[in-house]
Amino acid sequence: MTASDRPSRRPMRAREIVLLGLLGAVLFVSKMALAGLPNIEPVSLLIMVYMAVLGWRGLFPVYIYVFLEYLIWGVNLWSICYLYVWLVLALLARLLRRMESALGWAVLSGAFGLCFGALCALTYLVAVGWSYALSWWISGIPFDLAHCAGNFGMALVLFRPCRKVLARLAGNLARP
Repeated sequence: MTASDRPSRRPMRAREIVLLGLLGAVLFVSKMALAGLPNIEPVSLLIMVYMAVLGWRGLFPVYIYVFLEYLIWGVNLWSICYLYVWLVLALLARLLRRMESALGWAVLSGAFGLCFGALCALTYLVAVGWSYALSWWISGIPFDLAHCAGNFGMALVLFRPCRKVLARLAGNLARP
């Protein structure tokens, strides 16, 4: 583990806290902007970008987003998976942060979209049982396919430009 791989122990400066809060709000607002399209969302793309650029601090916007989702929609079985499902993507993105291929990021994002329903079904498995979790997952497969296609296309086109913009913003924060 190199120094850049370890979580930073330095305290966050006010500008960094503001940026992380704004990035969490961007996750929420961008998802709401596309809410009319079933399972087409930029959240997966942005989480990958945040983790690739910001490292472990990229988790702050992720859980700000989850908090905002809970604040607006409430907490129920369907929402509990948000506590772990976005973390799975964040960890994968952190592990692959040095990947330069837009196609590679698109494949990761598409695969995550395809697996999203199965990952969320784990909540139902624990709470209700096998038959309910399996039927819930199977009934959502068409939405997982849309999620896969949307994630793949968005990441293929937008990952590199978003990464570049966020790297520039994060670099500006480092200056006094």
